[in-house]
Amino acid sequence: MQLAFFVRHFRSPRLTWGMLLILLLVSAHALATASEFDHFDTGFPLEGLHERVQCDSCHVSGVFKGTPKQCSTCHMQGGVAQTAKPLNHIASTNQCTDCHTTRSWEQVPRVDHASLTGSCQTCHNNTLAVGKPISHIPTTDTCDDCHIPNSWMIVNFDHNAANGACVNCHQGTSATGKNSSHINTSNTCDDCHTNQAWLPVSRVDHDAVFGSCNSCHNNVVATGKPVNHIPSDGTCDNCHVTSTWQGARFDHDGIVAQCSSCHNGTIASGKNTSHLTTTNICEDCHTSQTWSPATRVDHASVLGTCSSCHNNVVVLGKPTSHISSTESCDDCHVTNNWKQVNFDHNAVNGNCSSCHNGTTATGKNSNHINTNNLCEDCHLTNAWVPVPQVDHASVNGTCSSCHNNVVALGKPSNHITSSDTCDDCHVTNNWNQVNFDHSGITSNCSSCHNGTTATGKNSNHINSNNLCENCHLSNAWVPVAQVDHASVNGTCSSCHNNVVALGKPTNHVTSTDTCDDCHVTTSWNNVNFDHSGITSNCSSCHNGTSATGKNSNHINTNNLCEDCHLSNAWLPVAQVDHASVNGTCSSCHNNVVALGKPSNHITSGDTCDDCHVTTSWSNVNFDHSGITSNCSSCHNGTSATGKNSNHINSNNLCEDCHLTNAWVPVAQVEHASVNGTCSSCHNNVVALGKPSNHITSSDTCDDCHVTTRWDDVRFDHSGVTGTCSSCHNGSIATGKHSAHVQTNAECEECHSNVAWIPANFNHNAVIGSCSSCHDGSQAQGKPSNHFITTEQCDTCHNTNNWSNIDFNHSSANYPGDHRSNVGCLDCHTNNNQMLSWPHSNYKPDCAGCHANDFKADEHTKIASPNVRYTVSELRDCAGACHIYTDSSLTTIKTRRNSKHRTTDGDFD
Repeated sequence: MQLAFFVRHFRSPRLTWGMLLILLLVSAHALATASEFDHFDTGFPLEGLHERVQCDSCHVSGVFKGTPKQCSTCHMQGGVAQTAKPLNHIASTNQCTDCHTTRSWEQVPRVDHASLTGSCQTCHNNTLAVGKPISHIPTTDTCDDCHIPNSWMIVNFDHNAANGACVNCHQGTSATGKNSSHINTSNTCDDCHTNQAWLPVSRVDHDAVFGSCNSCHNNVVATGKPVNHIPSDGTCDNCHVTSTWQGARFDHDGIVAQCSSCHNGTIASGKNTSHLTTTNICEDCHTSQTWSPATRVDHASVLGTCSSCHNNVVVLGKPTSHISSTESCDDCHVTNNWKQVNFDHNAVNGNCSSCHNGTTATGKNSNHINTNNLCEDCHLTNAWVPVPQVDHASVNGTCSSCHNNVVALGKPSNHITSSDTCDDCHVTNNWNQVNFDHSGITSNCSSCHNGTTATGKNSNHINSNNLCENCHLSNAWVPVAQVDHASVNGTCSSCHNNVVALGKPTNHVTSTDTCDDCHVTTSWNNVNFDHSGITSNCSSCHNGTSATGKNSNHINTNNLCEDCHLSNAWLPVAQVDHASVNGTCSSCHNNVVALGKPSNHITSGDTCDDCHVTTSWSNVNFDHSGITSNCSSCHNGTSATGKNSNHINSNNLCEDCHLTNAWVPVAQVEHASVNGTCSSCHNNVVALGKPSNHITSSDTCDDCHVTTRWDDVRFDHSGVTGTCSSCHNGSIATGKHSAHVQTNAECEECHSNVAWIPANFNHNAVIGSCSSCHDGSQAQGKPSNHFITTEQCDTCHNTNNWSNIDFNHSSANYPGDHRSNVGCLDCHTNNNQMLSWPHSNYKPDCAGCHANDFKADEHTKIASPNVRYTVSELRDCAGACHIYTDSSLTTIKTRRNSKHRTTDGDFD
């Protein structure tokens, strides 16, 4: 266009060609300038696909200044851009960047709904975008009636537009259904509930409810027995019916409280005016099956003297054959056992035998000890047996005539086998004082010293097969005379541990060896030493005291022994750590102590360390700074090494690529002077070629790389045929970083190569515990009000339905699932895995929680006198609580087992 302009307006040929020359020069300058132009300086950096767009696609007619920077200005119908907003585009504002990126117009990483116009279903119609799925709740609502665009899962639900019955949705999948604690019933939701207010229920149809009354009426699910209900273990339907609650059929068998709680003259008939004066409760004497006659009378609660009743009018009194006495009945008799008489001998005159003569009262029986004693010599009047003493001086016969296990105790079955009579060892005034002599024993020690007859080996005795007498003497048990180690079981340290016997002293060589690795039992000082078990350094022993240390002509050094020497061969040394050697090189390297300069060394006054280093002798630091000619004047293959046969085919001088202070690696390679293709050098022989882990490709180097910057690679994933991890493995290309979720899944299962994030996540391929990700940093962790526990998330939750919690108690202390609807916090009141017992002194039994529920009146232990069980005795509610006839606890009157169980719907 510019050329045509000049041809039309400048008719002079000379002038025309002159102007053309000027234009050509200006254009050439502009091209040179454009090649160095950085578009970033304009404030509109070229990113993504914009990098490949020709300049004149945006800068129309060569006009640069004023080119718009907003997407919608170019990308519109009739705009300058080739790609315009299509006519069937989602109705939206013109802010393209709300949804699109410059990397790829077709791939939309996000949609900003705030920029959209129109209703939801204009897009979400299963054509442009996902619409209602076939499993959606049947409803006439539009999307935005319930959903909001910034959080799809937060739903404001309006039941008025829902079609069908409640259970169509509330079945535990589409929406919450009946939970585990719901009343067991065949009712549909709307039989009892309304959609305006789920609670309280409008009514309950008991005909469709399954289970017993108290499975619901337990004061948790529904109202249960009130606090003023008659105490009873009966279930509701024992007395009540659902059609009329007040009409009750009464049965005393289920009543667990005392009679007077009802029979108090108000609720029901109580004691009449002619009743015995007594503090007894009804059931102490009466039964509910038959009120009279009374089954018994508890005299302990009767008021007044015995004769006020026992007067042969009201009840029987003294018989005519009774001992003539003015004493009242209770002077001798007790109410709980009439035959048991408390007799006072203090008023009796004369000795015992005046009455205890076999006629008036019991006298000596036929098997009485043969003795001249009077009764009172051995017996007491207030307690006939046991006798306080026996005067053996008046007893006739030998010890065994009485001590024969018939008349009196004789030798027990575990007595030492002996033909001795009792008085050979014992005396009558102190039975336990025994004169024992082992010299008469003919069997081995363990026949008596077996832990039963006499003291045997105690629990901390050395584990040994020895007999006692192998080590001990009968006249002095300790110290032992000897120890036969051949019969000792276990390792040395099981005894030699400084508790049972002497162990390693504090100054012992630090070692993981057991005693018998070095010592033998026959000679402790004869040691076979093995350095492999030593855990400390050499000098802890080789210090010139415990063992030989460094001698006087040793190299002056700070090294530890093991830095240079080996424990299995002291000489020659394995290495010398010069860093810890003191002094100059020549103090050792003098051809006497160690090798010095050889005869063919370059003549020099330098010391060794002017050129050499101790870590690599052959690595010499040479100073080229004094060289004035070029490299090849020396490095010509004769004076010094020159280009070798496999050197790169190049016209370069040495110094074009190499430095004098470091020959390799080369400082640079001037590829402009190199002859041949890239692969003629980069073939892994002359120079590095494609590594073994290079992406499989038939491309030549310069298809992707440039010589000015190797790392600037033009890469297109569409040509890659392997999986992501074949390159993105942390070696060839960036792989999973250290904080990545642990998973076996390939990258492409969650990511796409057009937009790495956001990712579609699949828990099924994740390795490790939930908390390895859900720690509050990588992913959402436990909220601040979460139940405090060390358990992993998946102990209770699962990835398919997070809200569905399922936990099984595995502790041995767990009593079992309670049939009543007990929630976690009913027991774990502190919201913590570590249970806070209300009554910790009773844990882990039932009383640990239910101590305050214990009712002493309902737990009779002894029928007469009436004694109640304590909480501590019945701390395990599921155990036995028998009723005994008396305080001896030998006879069970009423057996009661497992009255309470966690599986019962009602504790009573």
